[in-house]
Formats: sequence, C-alpha cells, structure tokens
Amino acid sequence: MPIPGMKEQTMKFETRAIHDGQPPDSASGAITTPIYQTSTYVQDGVGNHKGYEYSRTDNPTRTALQECIASLEGAKHGLSFSSGMSAVSTVMNTLKSGDHVIASDDLYGGTYRLFEKVYRDYGLSFDYVNSSDLKLIENAIRPTTRLVWIETPTNPLLKITDISGVASLCRKQGIVSCVDNTFATPYFQRPIELGIDIVLHSVTKYLGGHADTVGGAIVTSDEKLFERLKFCQNAVGGVPGPFDCWLVLRGIKTLALRMERHQQNAFTVARWLESHARVRRVIYPGLKSHPQHDLARKQMTGFGGIVSFELDGSEQDAIRFVETVRLFSLAESLGGVESLIEHPGRMTHASIPAEERRSRGLSDSLIRISVGIEHVEDLIADLDQAFANC
Repeated sequence: MPIPGMKEQTMKFETRAIHDGQPPDSASGAITTPIYQTSTYVQDGVGNHKGYEYSRTDNPTRTALQECIASLEGAKHGLSFSSGMSAVSTVMNTLKSGDHVIASDDLYGGTYRLFEKVYRDYGLSFDYVNSSDLKLIENAIRPTTRLVWIETPTNPLLKITDISGVASLCRKQGIVSCVDNTFATPYFQRPIELGIDIVLHSVTKYLGGHADTVGGAIVTSDEKLFERLKFCQNAVGGVPGPFDCWLVLRGIKTLALRMERHQQNAFTVARWLESHARVRRVIYPGLKSHPQHDLARKQMTGFGGIVSFELDGSEQDAIRFVETVRLFSLAESLGGVESLIEHPGRMTHASIPAEERRSRGLSDSLIRISVGIEHVEDLIADLDQAFANC
C-alpha cells in the first residue's frame, strides 16, 4: 500500500521496506503492524465480510508481508508460506504429470530432494544443467518442458546465471521461468524487473534475518500465474502464522542495512581467504577471480554475504576445520546476523548422492560460510585460529 500523497516509484528501497503494506493501524494508530492472531472473522451477513473469511485463505498480518515483499521485488503480487520448501512445493503444484522441468545443476539440496524423491514419483521429469550456459538450457528443452528453475547465485557454488537471457528464452518457448532469489535478496537483485515470471525466497534467511523464524515467499506480476498460485496456497494450506509474518516484517525493515554489512564483511573475508596458503579456491561473485564476475556486476547491485571455499586437503580436514571455529557457529541455514559455517557435502547437500555432487563440482573439501554482521576482524581472527589448530 503506497503512502498517501507520494508516488510509489519515487520511494527508495529502504523506505518501501519500512512502509509498504504497513500503514499505521486504522483502529488504534499503532505504528507497528498488529499480529492478527485469529483463525476466523465475523461476517455482517452471508458473504458480506471485510475482506477476510478464514486465516488459511488470508490474514491481515500476512497481507502486509506479502505486499511488502512484492513491492521490494518490483512485482504486482506476493504470497507467503510456512517455509521455503512450502513455497517451492506450491510452484510445483501448478504442474501436472508428464511435465518436464529444467533446473540448475547446483541448487539447494532440499530442493533437489523434493524434485527427485517426491515430484518425480508424481510423474514429473527433471533435467539438471549448468544454467550459467544458456545453450545447455536451450538444448534441454523438450515439447513437455513447462518450467525452468534457476538459482543465481547458486547454492553452494555461487554460479551466476544470465537472468535476462533465461527470461527471454523461456518467453519465446512459452515456458514459465522461476528464480530462487534467496542468496541475493531483492536488495541486490530483482529478477522480475529482468523478465522472470516467478521469484521465490526462503524468508528464513536474509529477509527475516535473525534466525528466529521459518518461512517462504513467492512473487509474480503474471495475473494468470498469480491466480493459480494463490489457489494452491489456499488449497494446500502451507501458510505462515501471523506471528511469523510479523517477525519477517520486522526483519525486512533493516534488510538494506544488514545486506550492506553482510557484503562488506564477505568481501573482506573472501579476499583474506584468497591469500591463504591452505585454501585451494575461494568462490565469491564479488571477486574478479569468479568466472561470472562481470555478469554478476551487470545484473546485481551487490554480491551478498555467502562465501564458499575449498581447503587444500581432504574431507576430514574440512570437517575438522568447521568443528574448530569458535565464533562462527556450525549450523545449517544462512542469512542471519550471526556468522555460520557448514560442510555442504555432509550437511545441506547430503541428500545429493556423493558421485553426483562431485560431478557438479561440489568437492568433499568445500566449506560454505554465511558471513554475519559481527566485526570483520573478529571473524578473520576466528578463521585464522582454526587454520592454526587443525
């Protein structure tokens, strides 16, 4: 909901993050969006209500969150969910048996597990390609292809895909395009503005930003897609509670500030790691050594807070390293104010068979860090002591 008297297009990201979808409460004047902790709504007569009937279908706190995320992504419509995987499932529920999906070959292990262990049994088929190469996507298209699913940057190898190129290719072929924008956030990247049909988030990560809630979101500007996605949201029912929506709204207010600090720290840590004798490779889109650095600069306004690196050693060396850090917390997930570290092969991507992981470039010595907003000197000191003690 725009601020009365102001043109929405003149409002900057930071302003919209605080105000869009969140006017003062009309009943009390409360500056903070209320938590509408209710399951149902009284009607003045049969079918005569105030826009809300049942909280699985709609809830005012959830509406505020959906409007805010849609605004930040530059989309017309937003939908929120109880988890990122619930959002993924809702997109997949728009397909039917016999449909074919092309996906990035480097993607979150939970998404791969859902595709392979659930939706393949429902009659969907999947091909995984290096989406950094548009020709590979084009070559994988079949008459039954209905969806191209990409992450950019990917998880955990931080590959970059040409978003405009994918959008153009899909549009010509009549295929729906979807981008998981969790790593970049709408602060650094807006795929809708580059022509993508659907953008998806795990709001558990940077949008919430404080490791205290789980949620997902979908945005789109396509009216027909929105109607189908909204129907599936209500019919399947994987919606968030109002308190979770409120927590994410609170987190989004500081998204711009946090992302700037995440990126600043990640840049510094990545450069430090790149100069370390015991590191074989550092992967961060902001480094000139990244193979798609120029593309990242073209379609992103920043490079995010995730850094992956390979130790010059074995899987056991990598495991020992992630168990030796003290300030970094050994945990799955990412995007909170605290710095996290993990071993993808044994943790977030363990559902992908080992040989398949290795064939895609995900080595056994790979480590992924979510660089938080602590003082960067403390973070580097922690990594330094881990190298010294393992």
